[in-house]
Amino acid sequence: MFKIYMTDNNVIHEEEKAEPGCWIHMVHPTVQECEQVCGMLGVKIDTVDLMAALDEEESARIELEEGYTLILVDIPTLELRHEKEVYTTIPLGILLTQQHIITVCGKETPILQFFQTGRTKEFSTKKKMRFVYQILFRIAALYQNNLRIIDKKRIAIEGKVEGDTEDFDLIELHELESTLVYFATSLRANGVVLDRLTRYKRLEQYPDDQELLDDVIIENKQAIEMTSIYRDIINGTRELLSSIIDNRLNNVMKYLATITIIMAIPTIISGFYGMNVTNNSIPFAAHPFGFGIVAAITVVIVLMVLIVLRKKKML
Repeated sequence: MFKIYMTDNNVIHEEEKAEPGCWIHMVHPTVQECEQVCGMLGVKIDTVDLMAALDEEESARIELEEGYTLILVDIPTLELRHEKEVYTTIPLGILLTQQHIITVCGKETPILQFFQTGRTKEFSTKKKMRFVYQILFRIAALYQNNLRIIDKKRIAIEGKVEGDTEDFDLIELHELESTLVYFATSLRANGVVLDRLTRYKRLEQYPDDQELLDDVIIENKQAIEMTSIYRDIINGTRELLSSIIDNRLNNVMKYLATITIIMAIPTIISGFYGMNVTNNSIPFAAHPFGFGIVAAITVVIVLMVLIVLRKKKML
């Protein structure tokens, strides 16, 4: 699927044909659609480059080809994993020709929807490099927003520390930490692309473009720093939860061991009196109150053991 957009006086609208200065937005295009777009533009674009963003394993990079330039960056998105929505990253392709800009992505993304709905100030499809920098700025901003959401999830899990902490919480923390690893890798790769763009002179740039690019670089570095900080915090939270779960298990085992010791005392004494020996060889066996005396002695021993265990903080 693809749509063609054009801006006039900062107002975006959809077009039927690809005019000079237009933006062609492609979402999971087929080979036929790619060939159709190339025919409309009259530019020979390698189909492999046009569909590069559909391969989730593609890395962020810039390629200068004859007649066009390919910019690949990683963007954050949601995917369904183990019946839950989790964050991941996918490639976004931006192709620049002399008169057009083409964006290619495997799925719809709020980054480009932000431009499709006309919510960006001073946005023009004719100013291609500025448009590219505005897209990159929105990417960095979306990374930061998703990182804040991830941190809120961590805080929610951390709030359960004093309550019932389960293995599920540890698994969720591990998933959040894995997401941050993906984010960190993608942000660093995007940073390399931004560094190359600072030396990029192939297409026309307006005076404000360089300042906007500097802002994008700052936002991307801030997102990298946030990722590093949140990874450290999540790692600490995960270790805390693991320690708490282990400590609770140790307390349960200690409690069970204490009960076993206490219950063993009556069992041992009753076992002695249950031996098949003569009555004269067992203390109090012939006494009329022998059972009560033995029971009282057993209770006293149990109480003494309880006192000792309590002093040793085993209760």
